[in-house]
Amino acid sequence: MKLEERYRILVKGKVQGVGFRPTIYRYAKNLGLKGYVCNTGSGVLIEIEGEKNKIEYFIERIRKSPPSKAEIKEIDIRKIDIKNEKDFFILKSKKEETREVEISPDIATCEKCLRELFNQKNRRYLFPFINCTDCGPRFTIVKKVPYDRKNTTMDEFIMCDTCQKEYKDVYSRRFHAQPNCCFTCGPTLKLFDNKGKEVAENVDAIKKGSELIKMGKILGIKGIGGYHLACDAENEKAVKFLRERKKRYGKPFALMARNLKVIEKFCYINNFEKKLLKSWQTPIVLLKKKNEILPYEIAPENNYLGFFLPYTPVHHLLFHFGKNLNVLVMTSGNFSEEPIIYEDEIAFKRLSGICDFFLTHNRKIYINCDDSVLRIFNKKIYFIRRSRGFVPSPVEIPYTYNKIIFSAGSDMKNTFSFTKSKNVYLSQHIGDLETELSIESYKKSINLFKNILEVEPEIIVCDMHPGYFSSKIAEEIFPDREKIYVQHHHSHITSCMADNFLKNEKVIGVAFDGTGYGLDGKIWGGEFLICDYENFERIGHLRYFPLPGEISIKEVWRIGTVYLYMVFGEDFLNLDIDFVKKIDMKKWGIIKKMVDNNINTFLNSSFGRFFDAVSSILSIREKIDYEGQAAIELEMKIEKNKNLKPYEYKINKEKTGYIIEPEMILKGITDDLKKGLKTGEISYRFHITVSEIIKDMCKILREERDINKVALSGGVFQNMFLLNDTLKKLKKEKFDVLIHNKVPVNDGGISLGQAVIGIFKKN
Repeated sequence: MKLEERYRILVKGKVQGVGFRPTIYRYAKNLGLKGYVCNTGSGVLIEIEGEKNKIEYFIERIRKSPPSKAEIKEIDIRKIDIKNEKDFFILKSKKEETREVEISPDIATCEKCLRELFNQKNRRYLFPFINCTDCGPRFTIVKKVPYDRKNTTMDEFIMCDTCQKEYKDVYSRRFHAQPNCCFTCGPTLKLFDNKGKEVAENVDAIKKGSELIKMGKILGIKGIGGYHLACDAENEKAVKFLRERKKRYGKPFALMARNLKVIEKFCYINNFEKKLLKSWQTPIVLLKKKNEILPYEIAPENNYLGFFLPYTPVHHLLFHFGKNLNVLVMTSGNFSEEPIIYEDEIAFKRLSGICDFFLTHNRKIYINCDDSVLRIFNKKIYFIRRSRGFVPSPVEIPYTYNKIIFSAGSDMKNTFSFTKSKNVYLSQHIGDLETELSIESYKKSINLFKNILEVEPEIIVCDMHPGYFSSKIAEEIFPDREKIYVQHHHSHITSCMADNFLKNEKVIGVAFDGTGYGLDGKIWGGEFLICDYENFERIGHLRYFPLPGEISIKEVWRIGTVYLYMVFGEDFLNLDIDFVKKIDMKKWGIIKKMVDNNINTFLNSSFGRFFDAVSSILSIREKIDYEGQAAIELEMKIEKNKNLKPYEYKINKEKTGYIIEPEMILKGITDDLKKGLKTGEISYRFHITVSEIIKDMCKILREERDINKVALSGGVFQNMFLLNDTLKKLKKEKFDVLIHNKVPVNDGGISLGQAVIGIFKKN
């Protein structure tokens, strides 16, 4: 008789809601092993009994062949006493005082479900809510853990006998698939007009919806994490209507394509981008345009299109019935950086002026979650927005900390974070905290994360800006908790360090963005720091320039006039360039008084604002319709010319540190304008000048401080030309360069940096 043993195995990571228990059950049964498997607050718990060699093979199969959507972080194995069990069982979830389990993000419809969706013999043929253990809604329907049906918004739908049988059959693909349902027992899809009148139901609703889109109508479509506004992207008139109704005049629209072949018609796609587009996260991927076939209004003055593929059954069905539909505009159902609208009542109330019809359903979305937006840079993910498909998966850091920290994030592109052990859990993209809806979403999301992580923060970390809504809300929600206030750009750099799993050490931090509150009360944004997780030293920055009122952030021509005024004095009005000729002299008179008398002006060292100024001086963009537009269009104009050199510039050493002087750069730009050099070539010269400044400053600081590691962070580094050119120059000088990969380079990654600073401030 062969010797039998028994082991207790705890599998940690993303192991719930991904078909882990049935996989374990099948492995155990096939090997004739005994014991049980169950979900616990710490992960998936297995007790396994049988011949030692079979148990070893069983464990090896778990390691090498887990469910496709699982992410195993740790497997703890301990030998225990034999119990002489007769079979292998799946037990009900066990509740524990502390939980370490990770909830799965929402998962795009899998290939097996798609085959069933379009199989006329299958009972779920054309069913708009088809799902299984490998796909479907997860995060957006969860109210609390463990991930059981009663703890999701599917608790309202009672499974029919057939679905219940599948749910209990361990050999079924739908074993313990919490959103499992069918036409008999699942949610109902309906089409309404914008007056609330029902037009059609279920499959007929999708057929009619598809017809309406082809007719040029705009539909509000309820997805996994909220409502999208959809129209036929090849219908120029419909796209214009959508822009006018949404009052979104410049920001590019996201596009959903029938398949990859359709995308290849309009954009260049490499293998890394293809893999990302087809991944189960199905994010919006920014791709280089191949031509101008699609209407200009989709992405005005932009060389890129944001494409993604269908990720819900409803999306696939819309294209199935819309034989002539190949590309849909599929933009978030919201207004100006607000969270995506996800509640039916609010959608009908706020979006009825935009949408002609609504394609909606009665499966509630518990929490909003917008689409993720990213691109591939150097064969890796580079986030613009981290949300659906990636949240609530954590970012692991190289430190374990027993206290729970809540970090409030920024006011722009907000995300917040909770720490738990060695993980930082970033929220989905909330947006700008300027409206009631944004603040409501922020508060509800905080409560959800507290529930699913089962945490109560002991330390609160906020930005030191005295007017930030994120800080004020955190103070309101957690009034009696210890507060730590940290500087914005320090958070940017520590975010990049943590993103790269860097242990605590000094780095040269280059933090370039639009706005951050400085230690001196001024606006920072063109910063060179020496920092680690605990402290930072501001060692250099762009020369302070006055910002004439907050209106300048939108009317960027005002910034251009002030920059020229500070360099040339009143003589700038005699410059023979188009920008000067278009200045409203009455408004300029007011701006001059503001600057001369320091009335409602703010000193800023922001490279984001400097890019705005140059964009306006080149007559590319006078006013912006969305954040970063002037700088984006400046980048889009670049025409490379290797015969052109960077502009001359100065770096002066003063008592407060190194000061980058923009005077010679601006003189060089105006000289080029007077000579008639092409706008694109001037933009090229400006960009290579900024990367040259970064390289030279880093060389100076390496020489002084003996630090060779450089971290690049802040929204300015969403500029791919600048990032690429800077990286090349720094690597040529043998610097070790850190850039973002797991969280956004913009303010969407700030909360990660805040959280890690909080750990070190308390150690």
